[in-house]
Amino acid sequence: MPSNRQMEALVWLGPRSMEMQAASTPELAPGEVLLEVGVAGICGSELSGYLGENSLRKPPLIMGHEAAGRIIQIEGNCTLADGSQPQQGMRVTFNPLMVCGQCDRCRAGYTNLCRTRNLIGVHRPGAFARFVPVPAVQCWSLPADLSLETGALTEPLACAVRAVSLSQVRPGNSLFILGMGAIGLLCLAVARALGVEQIYVSDMAPSRLAVAKSWGAQEAIDASKQDVLAAIQELSPGGVDAVIDAVGTTTTRRQALLSAVPGSRAVFIGLHSAESALDLSYLVRQEVTITGSYSYTHTDFAHALDLLKQGLLHSSSDWVEERPLSDGASAFAELVAGTAQATKIMLRPE
Repeated sequence: MPSNRQMEALVWLGPRSMEMQAASTPELAPGEVLLEVGVAGICGSELSGYLGENSLRKPPLIMGHEAAGRIIQIEGNCTLADGSQPQQGMRVTFNPLMVCGQCDRCRAGYTNLCRTRNLIGVHRPGAFARFVPVPAVQCWSLPADLSLETGALTEPLACAVRAVSLSQVRPGNSLFILGMGAIGLLCLAVARALGVEQIYVSDMAPSRLAVAKSWGAQEAIDASKQDVLAAIQELSPGGVDAVIDAVGTTTTRRQALLSAVPGSRAVFIGLHSAESALDLSYLVRQEVTITGSYSYTHTDFAHALDLLKQGLLHSSSDWVEERPLSDGASAFAELVAGTAQATKIMLRPE
């Protein structure tokens, strides 16, 4: 139990306004554990929240839902998601998506679409703080050979697992991924793990494209200099078998639709623009299926953690930067401005 009932937290106060503040150490409800946060990643959805463009996030708010840490307090008898018993000092990551398990969507297996879903860091205080309370049933223990930094990537990797699954891509198929931010890169890693080799990617940042090439992308298209649709037609005449748009602008959604081979599928996981005008007559004539991909199910999360245990991500040094939590406001500002060198920034409480 923390001896000091006050803690430092990075608090979002409104559009482009974020600062370190003293906050009370959270009290635990029955069945919860208190985690001392080791590291917490900044998610793209939090950038839109930071700008005031995400209706779910209301200031003042402690964000942070991609995290890992150590259990320092346990309230009541409880069990972790993997069936283990929580112990003091145990290293864990957590699934921040809390669901009821009883509604029609949960019973049908679509727990990510739970009618009453809540997200840690959105509907309750998150991990951009020294401590965060989490229901024990949301926590997964980490093996000794898996770092907290890698464990914190389970959540975004689970998003990628679901997107790749929905794309229905298989070995021997071609796949085009638009956007080499964290989710796009992780989709690339998941597809490669499935045995998909013919993978094309696009982005406007040469540094991100370089990382994608080192991760096994067959071809990288610089969207700032090249005609993306012309490049895809040259690489895969007639279109690709599956497309994942990990950006979510009108431009990338249009490119995704027009890159797909007739009768195939385009997965939209990016959320940059709320609305986009698309050629739906083309969609009808070519029988292209567009599907959204939101978050992940319990099974997706478990699969993501298994992939990390198997060594899916051998190193994060080429795309992840770690900073102290006190630098969080500047990290958000740099990511929004596009001046950050790293694809993802993780914050570590001091």
